[in-house]
Amino acid sequence: MAGSCGTAAFLRESVDVTDIEHDPRWTAYKGLALSHGLKACCSSPIFGSKGTVLGTFALYFREPRAATQLEKNIVVGCLPLCMIALECHERLQEHRRLAFTDAMTLLPNRGKFGEDVKKLKPDDDWSLLLVDVDNLKAVNDTFGHATGDDLITTVATRLLDAVAPLPAYRLGGDEFAVILDHSCATRIDKLVRQIIATTNQPAVCGGHTVLPTATIGIARSGDGNTVADMHHHADVALYHAKERKRGSYAFYDATIASAISKRSVAIKAVAAALEENRIEAWYQPIVRLDTGEVVGVEALARMRLNDGSIVAAAQFHEATKDAQVAANLTRHMIKCISKDVGNWLQVGIPFQHVGINLSAADFRGTELQGIIETAFAKENVPLQHVILEVTESVYLGEKDQGVSTSVSALRDAGFKVALDDFGTGFASLTHLITVPVDIIKIDKSFIDRLGPEDVGTGIVEGILHIANHMGIRVIAEGIETVAQADLLVERGCVLGQGYLYSKALPVDEMTVLLLRRGQKPDHAVKAQRHA
Repeated sequence: MAGSCGTAAFLRESVDVTDIEHDPRWTAYKGLALSHGLKACCSSPIFGSKGTVLGTFALYFREPRAATQLEKNIVVGCLPLCMIALECHERLQEHRRLAFTDAMTLLPNRGKFGEDVKKLKPDDDWSLLLVDVDNLKAVNDTFGHATGDDLITTVATRLLDAVAPLPAYRLGGDEFAVILDHSCATRIDKLVRQIIATTNQPAVCGGHTVLPTATIGIARSGDGNTVADMHHHADVALYHAKERKRGSYAFYDATIASAISKRSVAIKAVAAALEENRIEAWYQPIVRLDTGEVVGVEALARMRLNDGSIVAAAQFHEATKDAQVAANLTRHMIKCISKDVGNWLQVGIPFQHVGINLSAADFRGTELQGIIETAFAKENVPLQHVILEVTESVYLGEKDQGVSTSVSALRDAGFKVALDDFGTGFASLTHLITVPVDIIKIDKSFIDRLGPEDVGTGIVEGILHIANHMGIRVIAEGIETVAQADLLVERGCVLGQGYLYSKALPVDEMTVLLLRRGQKPDHAVKAQRHA
């Protein structure tokens, strides 16, 4: 018990101290009171509606004396008003706390983050970390949202442990933020590595063992960056880190800014070309290596510039990293391809199949199958003529079952699926057992190394042997010399494509080539047995 107020709160009753200088309850604090000319104090506890002590109401006097009856009556009259004021204040504080707290993780939320960054001044030295939980959608889809919620809570707890005493914010969904002040400037790398190491540990969520990983984007203040600039820069760095390697981190810098700028230019260019119908489907033939007959084609996107020149897809590939542009590009290509194939079949051109390249963005919705079926049905093209080509990086690189599940559904609907660029990305021979594909397209990098003494020949022989036993067809990509073609034929490879036979051609030239070298119906039966 100390002073008049502390004693009144403890004893839950009014306390009159008529002489502060000599009262033992004021021994530790009398110097402070006497220095302000305060020599006596009468204090009464303020009780809340539930009987708890909310505070005290005190009267101080400049001479040693007790409170008069009038003064005591005034205090008694004020106590209920004080109770109302304090309880209203407590409720407002609680409402404010709840308004700025994420209900699931109990971390400060986006609103609190916004309040705190408003306090930062333009010349303050600070950094912003955006932390994103990887593969939350896969966890939700595989184990259910309860497990996903447990994963979010687990990451929140681990993040808070890693950055304490700094606050961590949940901005929503799978995204968190951490604000670092100038005192952390020299140890950001260490702190970020600590966050990743702490987060990336196995956890039991919803009764399932999962391995959380977090990817981090970092922006540092300077050059007059606003809070909005910082958030954008950190978001760009996060996107860059995810592209490079999930479970890593990246600082926003001029290199990333330049890459993003180039991507932005490419996105705008492709979007404009789509709007103005300047994206065309060109075709590269797929041939029987032993006869040179064309059995099918791969459709490739080309962009026609305003001056009439043609740009290959590799030159605007960055644009396809934008999900909306990529999806729109695929839809446009499907429309063009279905029309061209319909025309070929209508005039009786010898033709078996067309390969259509799909991007990761094409699998993020549920309408892909319907789009393809509708487009080809409109042109009276049976789906047996359609092969969907998916690269390893799309099929297996995201560690997400969503793509392989979608591909399985497409195969069940009657589509053939080719695994493109085989051997360059994430696939291994074991994946051929677990993922559904009908065709393997051996990447050009292996064909380039074909030779009697080259290890590439052994790899190609192994792929051909395994694929043959599994009933999977093989197409060799990037054939440029007769020697390569001969080596492939000797080792049992039936189909291939490359500059040796033809570059990609516009539809009119491809039509002429099919008329001249298309596989005739009587040969097609034999080809089906070998291909």
